[in-house]
Amino acid sequence: MRKQAAKKLPLAPDPRFNDKLVTRFVNNVMEQGKKSIAYKIFYDAVDKVSTMTGENGYEVWRKALANVTPGVEVRSRRIGGATFQIPAEVRPDRKISLSIKWLVRFAGERNGKSMADKLANEIVAASKGEGAAFKKKEDTHRMAEANKAFSHFRI
Repeated sequence: MRKQAAKKLPLAPDPRFNDKLVTRFVNNVMEQGKKSIAYKIFYDAVDKVSTMTGENGYEVWRKALANVTPGVEVRSRRIGGATFQIPAEVRPDRKISLSIKWLVRFAGERNGKSMADKLANEIVAASKGEGAAFKKKEDTHRMAEANKAFSHFRI
């Protein structure tokens, strides 16, 4: 058995914005260990966002992440032979992780030529409170609200 929890490695801030959150995002965009390509995709997307909106692309990205971040989620818990979906508050670290994963996943599922285009479109949509990633957050909150009756089974 494990004696203690695994240590989290410190993240290096990204070169352009000097932000560790950007590095975390890029690590989720990255495929097959190609980090330089992932950085190029992210920076291109941020540049496209700034040309599309006329605002600072980095700030729009931050706003999009904040809009997609969930507050509650449902967790399955088996009680007396039945499985209940129990609403639970999301840990701060997991909130960020979920929002990043949703943005990247739904950007990849969009129609478009390059990943940078798709990511830029998803970021703009999420910052306006639209798009698939924002809808996922709304669905998660709706599911938690619907299962509020089981909240006394809290984990």
